[in-house]
Amino acid sequence: MARPRIVIVGAGFAGFQAARTLSKAARGAAEIVIVNPTDYFLYLPLLPEVAAGILEPRRISVSLAGVLPGVKVILGEVDGFDFDARTLSYLDPEGGKSSLGYHRLVIAAGSVNKLLPVPGVTEYAHGFRGIPEALFLRDHITRQIEMADTATDEAERAARATFVVVGAGYTGTEVAAQGVLFTEALTRRRGGLKGKPRWLLLDTAERVLPTLDTRLGAAADKVLRERGVEVLLKSSVQQATAHGVHLSDGSFVATKSLIWCVGVRPDPLVADLGLATQQGRLVVDEFLNVPGHPDVYACGDAAAVPDLTRPGEITGMTAQHASRQGATVAKNIAASYGYGRRRAYKHHDLGFVVDLGGLDSAANPLGVPLSGLPAKVVTRGYHLLSMPGNRVRVATDWLLDAVLPNQGVQLGLVAAGAVPLDSAFPQAMPDTGSTGERAPAGD
Repeated sequence: MARPRIVIVGAGFAGFQAARTLSKAARGAAEIVIVNPTDYFLYLPLLPEVAAGILEPRRISVSLAGVLPGVKVILGEVDGFDFDARTLSYLDPEGGKSSLGYHRLVIAAGSVNKLLPVPGVTEYAHGFRGIPEALFLRDHITRQIEMADTATDEAERAARATFVVVGAGYTGTEVAAQGVLFTEALTRRRGGLKGKPRWLLLDTAERVLPTLDTRLGAAADKVLRERGVEVLLKSSVQQATAHGVHLSDGSFVATKSLIWCVGVRPDPLVADLGLATQQGRLVVDEFLNVPGHPDVYACGDAAAVPDLTRPGEITGMTAQHASRQGATVAKNIAASYGYGRRRAYKHHDLGFVVDLGGLDSAANPLGVPLSGLPAKVVTRGYHLLSMPGNRVRVATDWLLDAVLPNQGVQLGLVAAGAVPLDSAFPQAMPDTGSTGERAPAGD
């Protein structure tokens, strides 16, 4: 037969791991192709540190060509499939439309911001899903502090120095924890603002980190409150305006900064496939195969993978599951060509880590609860081991951050209009009322 072509849609945790495992197994016997909008794998767990100015953006952007030798990377956004003809279509970065055939297909399109139908959110909130958003947020926070410092009106000064984070899941908790340290550094030499920045963290849940171990949530909650973050639980935004936000308790918070971290939902591409979905995710069997399409597989946030450790449920939208599902897909595809045997996906969580900035972290490796410095060592050690590249550069940035002051300057690389929140609301997903988001640790 012709040299088989295996096409992987998406280069997040699932797609990246599938490509890496397949490239090692195939050893040139198959053509492996990734179709992805960018030429890098983004290590999402460290994105809050980019927003806080601790890490440079290239540190968490790992070149696909550099770490996936033998894998062809096509820059593009997939916009359609013909499963009968075994082809997909995509738009390249300059708007050109092309098609690509495949023998095996892996749909690992990942996820996008989860939105709720709250008036004003798409106009006034800032999302947090990629490098452009992180760079914009860093500039935005810096700009608000600088403008607050020169404001003559006390109400304006207070509004510019107030930051509201919605969603106390993994991302929101880290953004708030890192953000308060960032504004402390920015105001250290601004006497009129020292101690004035105000950070609020909101969630409709009853505790911080509602989807993780209660001990992790308690440790994170303690650190946040000690730093002065106002943690408002069982609370939500009712309306966002240019001048602030109306909360569910009837209060109004004047602010220029609404940071939206309420979690993720499957990429809208999944809803357009015309295939069965569950909670907005593509239905697959325990072997990550799409029923009725033996040559099509799906994994990661885009797939509703049966959780064999909890019968009747599907696996969470976490990087821990996505990464391991990618490896399982690769082995099952190899098995379809007679190399090894296919295996059902089954994985128990190994624990999670949450970096709270400074010397604080929360972690529960193998179920052992840790906080403070021991958790910090585990957290950073884990991230260095998990990253597929740039480890020395990341470790160097951490060292420099520990001994040198943070440089609070605006880079002006990303304009607000370049990072809009998606205005399309999911139709097939029930609202969890909380932060059903990807928890990056453990990937």
